[in-house]
Amino acid sequence: MLYTIAKFIITAGLIVLISEISKRNTSLAALLASLPLVSVLAMLWLYIDTKDAVKVADLANNILWLFIPSVAFFLVLPILLKKGLDFYLSMGIASSITAGCYFLMLVILARYGIKL
Repeated sequence: MLYTIAKFIITAGLIVLISEISKRNTSLAALLASLPLVSVLAMLWLYIDTKDAVKVADLANNILWLFIPSVAFFLVLPILLKKGLDFYLSMGIASSITAGCYFLMLVILARYGIKL
């Protein structure tokens, strides 16, 4: 139980740290947020929990494929915000478009025999 709490604190702490840094320096916060720190932590926790390098490799591979549609969010959100749309509406639209891109990616991958 203590291990699970430690994982939670470290992972959540990273998000809070980036959020706090972004109040002072958005470039530094963006750099930290763009690093695959959460993915690295997830792979680390998975390996510590299972000692299964194949599962870690599968996770890394799946993250690679699913990273591609996530780019849509970072393209759409700033465009909507700069056009003056409400923040929450922009987040909703960007999230919906991203969800559609995830679905499309899964369909495309399945068509080529790649299963995640």
